[in-house]
Amino acid sequence: MPLLARSTAALHRLTSRSFSVPRPLHRTYYAAAHSAGTPLASSTRSLRTAALAMTNQPSSAADQPAILKWANDKGEFHRQVSSFRNEVSPAVDAQFPAEAGRYHLYISLACPWAHRTLLVRNLKGLDDLISLSVVHYHMGPEGWKFATEEECPGAIPDTVNHAKFIREVYFKANPNYEGRFTVPVLWDKKLGTIVNNESSEIIRMFNSAFDHLLPADKQGVSYYPEALRPTIDELNGWIYDDINNGVYKSGFATQQGPYEENCRRVFTALDRVEAILAEREFLAGDGQFTEADIRLFTTIVRFDPVYHGHFKCNIKGIEKDYPNILRWTRQIYQMPKVAETVNLDHIKRHYYMSHGQINPTRVVPLGTGPDLAHPIIKPQEH
Repeated sequence: MPLLARSTAALHRLTSRSFSVPRPLHRTYYAAAHSAGTPLASSTRSLRTAALAMTNQPSSAADQPAILKWANDKGEFHRQVSSFRNEVSPAVDAQFPAEAGRYHLYISLACPWAHRTLLVRNLKGLDDLISLSVVHYHMGPEGWKFATEEECPGAIPDTVNHAKFIREVYFKANPNYEGRFTVPVLWDKKLGTIVNNESSEIIRMFNSAFDHLLPADKQGVSYYPEALRPTIDELNGWIYDDINNGVYKSGFATQQGPYEENCRRVFTALDRVEAILAEREFLAGDGQFTEADIRLFTTIVRFDPVYHGHFKCNIKGIEKDYPNILRWTRQIYQMPKVAETVNLDHIKRHYYMSHGQINPTRVVPLGTGPDLAHPIIKPQEH
């Protein structure tokens, strides 16, 4: 075997586990889609980083495109389980007690999973208690990177760990970390470690753990009220599987069968949501804005601008085919402190420019979806 071929094969073996699929979210996006992927931790990570470029122009079946590495033999996409699962608690003797100024949130404005955490942080009035960093919209071979406002409007540098890439934050928490470098990340400044990187758990912490530090009018606000928890949990279950994650299973499918199956499931679920919202103001009931609405909202605002075309979920569109979902989306968007969390420039540029295997030209479409600031038409006014 020629020397170059042997070297390439050796690097391929070193990097056999090294491509991160950020959760889009929880999970920020699967680096396959979100570019060439993010390498895993190890003493050889510099070699692995160098080898990533090889997946962009495969020369054999062994050097297959990165997107294929996130699918099983049936072409079905699978998401990583989050690794850091500790909890911030209101108890003063907890390992991670709720304290003003102690925690830092790392997010992407493009990522629907990270978007959830920013929304709850804003809605609960935690802005002054939990500091924030926002990564650049583009995910390259090194993963999510930090930038200044001048370099990328909307970005906020890492003022805590002064990292250049989110991967550095993971390695600081665990030098032997071998998972994907995803956002959101909740960081403990005092202990110098990651508390949690699972969005569904972070929003639960933000919902109640810091209440004793908030003004009285915010303490009584709960997006996961005890009386509605069975309803919310049931909604979250099928909405996550068929819509939140369903659009990714459609977009990252590498075979026709899994794509068609998951795409149809997306629209069956959207039809179900449309029927629910024909009868109710919010998913859990009239006047009951809950976590279930927040978790679905971050997918719906991305649907027409991105998922309809980029992820091939094009059987229907929100603006043209789902009037009740559109009314509900506008109602949430027009709530105080919500619109400022929706950055369509970051959203569109991230997906269309980071997912080279899906959009090789990296051309970003002009359309931005429905006008969410448009006056709301209530169900009874239809």
